[in-house]
Amino acid sequence: MPSGHPQQKAARARPSGPRPLAPIPFDVEAVFPELTGSAREVTLLYPRAGRPGPGDSSLGGPLLWPADEPWPMCAEPGHYKPLGPPVGPEPVAMVPVVQLYARDVPGLVFPAGADLLQILWCPLVHDEAPYAAAPRLHWRSTGPTAARATSGEAPRPHTADEEFLPRPCTVSPTPAVEYPNQDLPDGLGELLDERFEALREERGYGYFDVATTQQSKVGGYPGWTQQPDWPGCAGCGTRMEHLLSVTATEPGAGRWLPLDDRNPRQEGAATPSWRAEADPAALDGFGHGMDMGDLGGMYFFVCRRCPDTPYAHRYDC
Repeated sequence: MPSGHPQQKAARARPSGPRPLAPIPFDVEAVFPELTGSAREVTLLYPRAGRPGPGDSSLGGPLLWPADEPWPMCAEPGHYKPLGPPVGPEPVAMVPVVQLYARDVPGLVFPAGADLLQILWCPLVHDEAPYAAAPRLHWRSTGPTAARATSGEAPRPHTADEEFLPRPCTVSPTPAVEYPNQDLPDGLGELLDERFEALREERGYGYFDVATTQQSKVGGYPGWTQQPDWPGCAGCGTRMEHLLSVTATEPGAGRWLPLDDRNPRQEGAATPSWRAEADPAALDGFGHGMDMGDLGGMYFFVCRRCPDTPYAHRYDC
């Protein structure tokens, strides 16, 4: 069930284990005690172009799909290709975006009886907020799904917006800790601005460079590129929990670049983590290849208080 991304490049699949990361170079809560208690555990996905199979966690890869369940199609009359006319009445096949197995992402909390998360979306813009791809989320149990899994290929969309058509990527779920970026409490960012700048002048890096990250991830803080827009649950009214982010940007330099992706011409650990640059030979394989508007992201949220774990999404660009 390949996604059929036209820009897919041949690539050796990386092991799915965690990537080695440089440690954060300072104690955030000691330097900025106002941020005490705001750290969150996050699992960074590090998508890399490859050839995942339906039994693998992936981004844009084939899904473990039940043969007795029709492939999702989008028949929304409002979907269209930007700067073009509406697509028409023919349904558009949805494309795989995320598949995560519980064994690979220990930090991801699954509903009772589920151990597989799948997200698909219609790869067209929809004429309703948030004016982006329209996703669907599925929680599954691997055993029963595998027992009746199809061996055929998923249907390909007859038309698509390249901004929402991912190339198949392996993932390397990597646990880490991050602090708020756009989600700094009201007024705290302005209060800390001078001290953030003093840190940069003194040490050569800033708080946002090494304590926060905008990349595809599970948990932690959403990878917002604009102001936060947390959804409330339609059932109980509480603010929903960030499930995962799929972002157009992946770190190609700096502290969040895995150590084994560094340019070999740099002197390993002698190069400060905030100055690390990616190996140019590997850089083309970084990420899923979607622009998502102007390098934006899609953010998924769930409510664990309500039955059936309702979900919502937000998009910015």
